[in-house]
Amino acid sequence: MSEPNLNGKVALIQGGSRGIGAAIVTRLAAQGAAVAFTYVSSEAKAKELQDRVVAVGGKALAIKADSADANAIRQAVSRTVETFGRLDILVNNAGVLAMAPLDEFKLEDFDRTLAVNVRSVFIATQEAARHMGEGGRVINIGSTNAERMPFAGGGPYAMSKSALVGLTKGLARDLGPRGITINNVQPGPVDTDMNPADSDFAGSLISLMASGRYGRAEEIASFVAYLAGPEAGYITGASLTIDGGFSA
Repeated sequence: MSEPNLNGKVALIQGGSRGIGAAIVTRLAAQGAAVAFTYVSSEAKAKELQDRVVAVGGKALAIKADSADANAIRQAVSRTVETFGRLDILVNNAGVLAMAPLDEFKLEDFDRTLAVNVRSVFIATQEAARHMGEGGRVINIGSTNAERMPFAGGGPYAMSKSALVGLTKGLARDLGPRGITINNVQPGPVDTDMNPADSDFAGSLISLMASGRYGRAEEIASFVAYLAGPEAGYITGASLTIDGGFSA
C-alpha cells in the first residue's frame, strides 16, 4: 500500500485520462495528493477516472485541454489552482507519436509532435512555476527513444524526447534557486491500450529488452511518485530511464 506522503499537495498531470497518465493520477491520489488532469478526447475515461478517485475519498478534477493549445494549458493550471488552492506537482505526460518513412512524413505531423511533446512542457512548466514554492516538483515524461531508436520512421519522435533532456537540464538552473526540482522520466515499452504487450509490434521490441517483457504503467507511476515526494529533493536536472534494459 502506498504511503500517504503527499497529503496536502496538489498535482496537475498533462495527459492523465489513460495509460501511464491514468496510473500516475491514481498513484498520486492514493498517496494523498489532490489531482487535476487534462484530457483531449477520452471524456468518458476521464470522467470514470475522476469518479473512481473521488469514490475512495480522494480529490480529482478532469479538465479538457489540448496540449497543443498554449491558452488551454494556462487555463488548466489556473483552474487547478482555483479549485484546490495551490499547485505543488506538475507532471508533463501529454504526448503524440507520429511515424512514417522520411519521404512521407507530413510537416503538420512534425509540427504537432513538437507542439505537444516539447512546447507544451515548456508552457506548462512556465505557468505552473508561478504558483509553486519551496518543495515544488516538475516531472517530464520522456522516452527511452531519446537514447535509442531501433527502427526507421521515428526520427521526429526521438528528437522531441531528446529535446526534453536538454530542456530539463536548463530549467533545473532556473528552478533550483527557488527550491523546485525538475526531472525527466524516460520509460521504455509499456503495456497500454495504445501499445499493448501482446501485439505483433510488441514482439519485435521485447526481443531488444534485457528484461524480456513490457513494463506496467504502475511501475512508471511509482517512479514518478518517488520523484514527487519529499525524499527526492536532491534529484534535479536528471533524465532517469526505466525501460527494462531496452537501451542497455
